[in-house]
Amino acid sequence: MTDLQKYMGELGAQAKAASATLRLASEAQRNDALSAMATEIRAREADILSANAADMTAADSKGLSAAMLDRLKLDADRVAGIAKGLDDIAALPDPVGAVEKSWTQPNGLIFHKVRVPIGVIAMIYESRPNVTADAGGLCVKSGNACVLRGGSESARSNAAIHAALQAGLTQAGLPETSINLVNTTDRAAVGEMLRGLNETIDIIIPRGGKGLVARVQEDARVPVLAHLEGLNHSYVHTDANMKMALQLIENAKLRRTGVCGSTETLLVDYLIADSFLPLLKGQIGENCELRGDTRAQKVLPGITPATDADFATEHLAAILNIAVVDGLDDALAHIAKYGSGHTDAIITEDAAAAQTFLDSVDSAIVLHNASTQYADGGEFGFGAEIGIATGRLHARGPVGAEHLTTYKYQVRGTGQARP
Repeated sequence: MTDLQKYMGELGAQAKAASATLRLASEAQRNDALSAMATEIRAREADILSANAADMTAADSKGLSAAMLDRLKLDADRVAGIAKGLDDIAALPDPVGAVEKSWTQPNGLIFHKVRVPIGVIAMIYESRPNVTADAGGLCVKSGNACVLRGGSESARSNAAIHAALQAGLTQAGLPETSINLVNTTDRAAVGEMLRGLNETIDIIIPRGGKGLVARVQEDARVPVLAHLEGLNHSYVHTDANMKMALQLIENAKLRRTGVCGSTETLLVDYLIADSFLPLLKGQIGENCELRGDTRAQKVLPGITPATDADFATEHLAAILNIAVVDGLDDALAHIAKYGSGHTDAIITEDAAAAQTFLDSVDSAIVLHNASTQYADGGEFGFGAEIGIATGRLHARGPVGAEHLTTYKYQVRGTGQARP
């Protein structure tokens, strides 16, 4: 056994032991831990920002893209947001022990379907250090222990945040090993996690680029809750309010280009393309590269031609694909061909068209007259998210504390023996 295998095995064993304590911890104790974590994040702001500055310097020297640097960067407001997210999680209803359904059979047996923690949750993620707090906080709220492996580019930031989280756990009387951070950048650590850490991991969640998610789905020996790329679309329907559409497209693309809820492709109805696209170019063209299909290029001569590869790429940058479509059915067909099942939106004043879109697009999140940047657990009222699940089993969309639980049946009798 190598030193790495021994170290990773110990992390798994510690998490498994902590999960037994967390599973039975009271709601008050878990909420006290979350509140203490938030207090520690605020108290350690200077340490966290110093660690992040070192990460940013190293990342810049490696030539990371502007979008990746934005995902990595912390400032006072973002640190405050991390602490607020923990407070918001603490304020949520307790998912542990919630009785989803009760019924009594003719033989007098009483059945309760009760929410319970999953156990030990492993997470592999890239770039964004706030995920360390979001994931740790959601796991504690839902009574789960966790093993977290962030990207090497954010190692110092993650370590500083993790120290604050563990201090909060200790203050609340919970095991500090309830939240475990892999403190090596050795990529072999990921392989150990995918093998399940000696059967201590109950589920693994990848959150990052297509390559990371594909590797986890292919190699994992434990269940996977995948967070796939956001090949998101915003469709401006022929009956859209033009002013609203311009505001929403600008926000959906440029508010933060490096988040998974960013719109990558604009679909615009051919009946309004001639009037809408020049307005859009005038509003965002200086800050965003526009790449259009043949019909969009005719309306906006000189823009970059869009290829099939563009429409299948999560740019995570100030690049917007544009396709002119022949109405709602054509827009739906485009999304079905290129979309990733993440987040898609329609902008229209036609209620019937909006409902058709909401019913027809098979994505985890579909919106009407709203920015795709609302693909965020905090905006859904979940306090935070551990990812956006795009599959169809267990959870879909923003994964919050409730979605990190499973259930069991508690059955009460009065001496019934089955005949």
